[in-house]
Amino acid sequence: MAYDETTAGRLRKLLSGQPNVAEQKLMGGLCFMINGHMSCAVSGHGGLLVRVGPDAHQSMLGEPHAAPMEMRGRIMTGFVRVAPLGYQTDAGLKKWVKRGIDFVTTLPKRTKKTPAKKGKAKAANKAAKRPKRK
Repeated sequence: MAYDETTAGRLRKLLSGQPNVAEQKLMGGLCFMINGHMSCAVSGHGGLLVRVGPDAHQSMLGEPHAAPMEMRGRIMTGFVRVAPLGYQTDAGLKKWVKRGIDFVTTLPKRTKKTPAKKGKAKAANKAAKRPKRK
């Protein structure tokens, strides 16, 4: 199932002034990452996913149109799924996006790890396996 392009456009507009925002296709939807952390996403299964953090998780479930985010039968603590009625208005969307931003900006900035080059790793492994000459 494809994610809602209209909602994705609304999110882009809201996040346009926020530094270090990147889009990434994940979990069948489109995630908006801030400093390398998922803040919110337009879900391919419908609705908006928002990262609110484990401390706010339970209280956010009391909000109208919010439900636990479930993935492969597991509840993802710290994330909520918001039904389209919860972000139908610009004010509603802004409220949920702000909650996602507020949480992820408390996290340390992620840095990309550069994987070792395959050629060098193979050469090192081969050298380690060779018997020493006398």
